[in-house]
Amino acid sequence: MYKRVFLIVMDSLGVGEAKDAEKYGDVGSNTLKHIIDDGIYRLPVFEKLGLLDLVSNDKKAKLGYHGIVEPANNAKDTLNGHYEMMGMILDTPFKTYPEGFPTLLMSEIERVTGKSFIGNCVASGTEIIKELGAEHMKTGALIIYTSADSVLQIAAHEDIVPVEELYSICEKISEIVFREEYNIGRVIARPFIGKPGDFTRTPRRHDYAKVPPLNFMDLMYDNGLDVIAIGKIKDIFANKSITTGVKTTDNIDGLMKLIDFTRTDFNGFLFLNLNDFDTLYGHRRDKKGYLNCLEELDHYLPIFLNKLSDEDLVIFTADHGNDPTFRGTDHTRENVPVLFYSKKFEYYGALPTTQTFANIGATILDNFGIENKLGLGKSYLDMLK
Repeated sequence: MYKRVFLIVMDSLGVGEAKDAEKYGDVGSNTLKHIIDDGIYRLPVFEKLGLLDLVSNDKKAKLGYHGIVEPANNAKDTLNGHYEMMGMILDTPFKTYPEGFPTLLMSEIERVTGKSFIGNCVASGTEIIKELGAEHMKTGALIIYTSADSVLQIAAHEDIVPVEELYSICEKISEIVFREEYNIGRVIARPFIGKPGDFTRTPRRHDYAKVPPLNFMDLMYDNGLDVIAIGKIKDIFANKSITTGVKTTDNIDGLMKLIDFTRTDFNGFLFLNLNDFDTLYGHRRDKKGYLNCLEELDHYLPIFLNKLSDEDLVIFTADHGNDPTFRGTDHTRENVPVLFYSKKFEYYGALPTTQTFANIGATILDNFGIENKLGLGKSYLDMLK
């Protein structure tokens, strides 16, 4: 039906606790509702698209279709959320290390890299470089830390460890931690600059992820479609079955690159992750910043939407929640929004709540007439008129 499909992930913009939120300690979480609960916001485009209808009884939708999707994966992180959209649900979740990484693993990392490390704890990335950055610069020991996600992060000052060397170190570490006994989902290089008391992380972050199993992107790629990845999508899917991969520095950069691709005559699927919601505001429990970030996206959306043709379908969603009003700094186990927009639509309205993010990917396959060999997810396409 559509020549081009744009899938935009508003990273962490959950719309209310999932059915199993109690298991994760997240009862009462609702990212979207809580960032707008003061009633002072400017989101005219998202109002028309029906996003706010998902958390409010004051119905304002006038464009497209809107609904809620429940998670079926066994976690609440980036990898599992994106994997599920593309038809994969892992039987065994990636391991997390709330007490830091075990001694045996640290010894192997030190042996393979020839480096010493400090930190080895659960920490905010900005806080740990504030705390340990000076020691790192003095001793040369790299900063290693994790989070509530299955992730191992290495922070290093660009003047102490050149970025390419940091990438090489993280690649060596990934070969260890991706093994079954450790089963860590991602290794992330986190370069920073500055001086003690004024450190800043640079946009030269690089993620290393396991090569994912067969997924919907593989099926699209194998059927000759363009598969375009913007933002951290290329890293999440280990650059597998991607025809074009483009990094971004922030949400606005991602949106500008998205707009650039509307001017190209590609035939297939564009997958964009907007990460600032999660990294800059959700984890830092910055409610005002989170809302400002969403308002900024809303402000620029008309530039993108006005460049679309009748042959384009746009899907907005999220991969998990990260309620900035909730305790702690972790993601929250939430349902996610799904918004569909096309200039071709003659109607608009609410969609039924469905289970599994794979319904989104199944819709994209259905649009291109590709058999869903994985069997996960049901297409929305017949509901979109």
